[in-house]
Amino acid sequence: MRRLFKGTPSILLVIGVVIRAAAVVTVPRNRRPSAAMAWLLAIFVAPIPGSLFFSLFGSTLLPKDRRRKQDQINDYILQTTEGLDLVTKKKTWPKWFRSVVKLNHRLGAMPLVGGNDARLLPDYKASIDSMTEAVTKAERWVHVEFYILSRDTTTMAFFDALEAAQARGVTVRVLYDHISTIRSPYGRATRRWLKEKEIPFHEMLPFYPFRSGWRRPDLRNHRKVVVVDGTVGFLGSQNMVDASYNKKSNLRRGLEWKDLMVRLEGPVVAGVNAIFVTDWFSETDELLRREADPIHSVDRPDTLDCQVVPSGPGFERENNLRLFNALLYAAQERLVIVSPYIVPDDSMLYAITTAAQRGVKVELFACEVADQTMVYHAQRSYYEVLLRAGVVIHLYRKPIVLHAKHFTVDDDVAVIGSSNMDMRSFSLDLEVSLMVRGKRFVDDLREVEDDYRRNSRILTLEEWLDRPIRSQALDNVMRLTAAIE
Repeated sequence: MRRLFKGTPSILLVIGVVIRAAAVVTVPRNRRPSAAMAWLLAIFVAPIPGSLFFSLFGSTLLPKDRRRKQDQINDYILQTTEGLDLVTKKKTWPKWFRSVVKLNHRLGAMPLVGGNDARLLPDYKASIDSMTEAVTKAERWVHVEFYILSRDTTTMAFFDALEAAQARGVTVRVLYDHISTIRSPYGRATRRWLKEKEIPFHEMLPFYPFRSGWRRPDLRNHRKVVVVDGTVGFLGSQNMVDASYNKKSNLRRGLEWKDLMVRLEGPVVAGVNAIFVTDWFSETDELLRREADPIHSVDRPDTLDCQVVPSGPGFERENNLRLFNALLYAAQERLVIVSPYIVPDDSMLYAITTAAQRGVKVELFACEVADQTMVYHAQRSYYEVLLRAGVVIHLYRKPIVLHAKHFTVDDDVAVIGSSNMDMRSFSLDLEVSLMVRGKRFVDDLREVEDDYRRNSRILTLEEWLDRPIRSQALDNVMRLTAAIE
């Protein structure tokens, strides 16, 4: 027995060397350098726990069958949106815009379509009211998809509208992210309510390891989409839940979320619906054929060109990151970026700082208050380099959590959707973004940005460098953890 224990340190040493050597060969494969270095650091510090953690969480890809379904659905998307290329005169486009449109089409299969109208919904309750009104007017079908779906006092009318729609013969389908919804205070009660009302629903990316096998549990569907009759669509950053998320800790601190949704009409609604169809097919194997009549362009002179850009681990490439970087480099005069979680990879950090250094006016809106500690501190670790590059950082005043996700490029192009500017949204979450070309829409977003500006304070480099040493240390440590994908 003594001999066994005497030999244990030597055995562990050999195992540690073997694990470290194997990690150097396997970990960097098809992984960005920052993520590879973070994983290697974890494995070198604690070889056995680190390698075990890597085996469970090291892959950012969905299972092969899910990726196969994504390939199948891309063909469906092309068929669904065929002929919807009513774009406005291309001579009005910025010179660089055509290449970005081509990039998005190759990555996500969605074409740019013209003849659309878009209305911003910056008020939380008014946004829910608008979605409720659309469901109330539904005649044929309603598609609902949310990261968090909660039947509470704020959203009750929306759920009542779903029940009433089904009662009058409208087909209602509901999707919600499994873990994120069930973990929310009213998640399980919401699921019971859907069952009681016999409203068809499915959990997205359900995690039942003993029933369906193991896969990485933190791959989530972060999309927020509502489509009614193929004529009206909604997407953006807002979940279907009270602005406090009904959490005791949020209520105690007075935290409330501020989001931005967009209401769409025109041919682009078919593209938004294709997002729902994709996720419904992924969860059910049921491919919903085109349920709407052909959509005509909106009857107004200043219609908008729109392109839906899906992204996530079902795709081979990081579609949203590539789109964002292309637009950051295209900007000539002004960039305004709004995101609650900004943890860029090296490529995006260089794109933002390069834009500022070449004379583009770059403004960044972030949160003064934290709702997710690790991401909050990881984000803060980038503030110094951004400030030194000339980026103006606005901190939205607490206790409001500015959860909106959008940015504007010069006076021509805007992007709005569910995607944060962090490595989770780039690699681990299924997201949907909408690129819009049209000065009218950008002007509307400028008004929203002005409202943010009135409720924010500017962070200075002097203030930032004067923060406590313990905060600096925590920020830098969390930066390392954020790189682990």
